[in-house]
Parts: sequence; C-alpha cells; structure tokens
Amino acid sequence: MDYVSALLPPAVMAVLFIGVIRVIVKTQGGANKTKEDAFVDAALARAEGAQPGTQSATKADA
Repeated sequence: MDYVSALLPPAVMAVLFIGVIRVIVKTQGGANKTKEDAFVDAALARAEGAQPGTQSATKADA
C-alpha cells in the first residue's frame, strides 16, 4: 500500500493542474476579450509614459 500513498499526491496534483489549464484556455477570448485587450493596452501606454525619457537627459547635458 506504500505505492498508493506515493502515487496519490502526484496524481491529484496532475488532475488539478489539468483542470486549471482547462479553465485558463476556456476563459480566453469571449465577450470580455475586447475589454481585457483595451485594459492591457492602457496599462502598457501608462507604463511607457512613466518611463524617464532619454531626451530630458540629453537636454540637461547640453
């Protein structure tokens, strides 16, 4: 019976992992895809705008 106790945890973890992957794949796209894409685009634009520009550094040297 030691083999059952040795194999049960990995088998349970594999089943749960497969379940998580299925949920992730199923929730991609759909009605909220456009909203999610817009949110990501806005976040990227904010991140790019928050980065210090190289122009200000070269103007300070001049």
